[in-house]
Amino acid sequence: MINRCQIKQLVTEHNKKGNIRMSALKSGMDRDTAAKYLNLKDPYHPPQVNHDWKTRKDEFSTVWPEVEAMLQTAPELQGKTLFEYFQPKYPEMFLESKLRTFQRRIQQWRWLHGPGKAVCFEQVTIPGEVMQTDWTHMESLEITILGEAYPHLLCHSVMIHSNWQWATRCSSESILSVRNGIQAALLHLGRVPKIWQIDNSSAATHQLNRDGKDRKFNDDFVAIAEHFGMTPRTTNVACPNENGDVESLNGHLKSRIKQHLLLRGHRYFESLEAYDLFLAGVLNKANAGRCKKVTEELNVMNELPPTVLPDYEERYVKVSWASTIRIKKIAYSVPSRLIGTEVKVHVGEVHIKVFCGTKEIITLPRKCSKDKSASIDFRHVISSLVSKPGAFTNWRHRDALFPSVTYRRAYDQLVENHGLRRGDRDYLHVLKLAAETSQTEVEEVLGKNINNTLSLDMVRSNMPSRSLMPMDMALPQVILSDYDDLFEEFSSKEVSYAN
Repeated sequence: MINRCQIKQLVTEHNKKGNIRMSALKSGMDRDTAAKYLNLKDPYHPPQVNHDWKTRKDEFSTVWPEVEAMLQTAPELQGKTLFEYFQPKYPEMFLESKLRTFQRRIQQWRWLHGPGKAVCFEQVTIPGEVMQTDWTHMESLEITILGEAYPHLLCHSVMIHSNWQWATRCSSESILSVRNGIQAALLHLGRVPKIWQIDNSSAATHQLNRDGKDRKFNDDFVAIAEHFGMTPRTTNVACPNENGDVESLNGHLKSRIKQHLLLRGHRYFESLEAYDLFLAGVLNKANAGRCKKVTEELNVMNELPPTVLPDYEERYVKVSWASTIRIKKIAYSVPSRLIGTEVKVHVGEVHIKVFCGTKEIITLPRKCSKDKSASIDFRHVISSLVSKPGAFTNWRHRDALFPSVTYRRAYDQLVENHGLRRGDRDYLHVLKLAAETSQTEVEEVLGKNINNTLSLDMVRSNMPSRSLMPMDMALPQVILSDYDDLFEEFSSKEVSYAN
């Protein structure tokens, strides 16, 4: 193949003496090739000749019409899938060593005859104009809180000009999660954009007819936008690409979090607060490199309102005869002394707070919306169950009274040793002991003594002593003569009375 150095040598030598033969010899070319280059208008840029002949035999020519017909019917078929399909029919032609050749042949067909691909249209962004919000699931990162899997979502908000982002954890795509998410993002940003864009989630919109094509903003969502002075905007139905900035950064954020978890060495967190601090650190590092564009946006954005929205929904519910309240179709147990009382409930994204008047009675962890089972604390009902042990066998929420595997094994052992009726009664007394003392201490005793002789008396006798130890106190020495001196001192004084 002739390179530019040879062409330069050829032209230089020919310009000196005009001898094609000698010039070709010195530049390492054949005379005819040298003459062809010298006859060109620009030897350094010879015209490209596209040949339409094949340099080697097409090994799949006999079967290619059938392959092409299948590709036209289903263009998404992969080369390896088709190769494995034809192998049993043509074993001599479709050898494993020819897989790559077959894949290249299909790729060439796609370039020439394949369907068109989706085109991405780069948009011109205006500083401080649009913030996009979306939810992303986090189960793939396998976060654990106190050793238990923590399935959750992130409510993710992004400024599309600078890609500044903020995210808060939540349990569902609800109006409460989007309210907390957008408020946290705006408070961290310090300013308010003009437009707030979101997809057609049921938290933001509802359908106006059965086909679902016409949708309208929910009143609660509009109230949030009006509170911050933003104009709500949604994407077209079934067009997630219109929320492309936040959709793209969802994946980048999860990848960034995963990298920080790998640097951390584990995915275990001692509390939700510790996990929140970790998320905030990841987000702050991600936003650190966007300061220039963020400054451009802040200069043209609006001020925050003077008040903040509450991070809970307020409800009034009545405690049922089963000592439960129902929130979002899930039953939560409360102390039995509240049965028949109407209580005020603050439903947050993570906790549920129960009030009587202005007094907070109890705080309950909120269950994930996907888990429809009841949330029962055995401490709230154990006293009534001890007095009515026959109700335990067929109680709807019976499984909630096994706080751990150890308690379940202890129940099975008690039933095996003493029969169902006495086993139920003794196990309920064990739970009452756990409620009055310590669930952990009772579990330790059960774990050490689960055997054929397990009984209620054995559990009680092995519990740590909680009685107060007598204190050694030195008795004061009393001198009676001191009392005589005091008596003589006061008796010698005259007392006068006013008439």
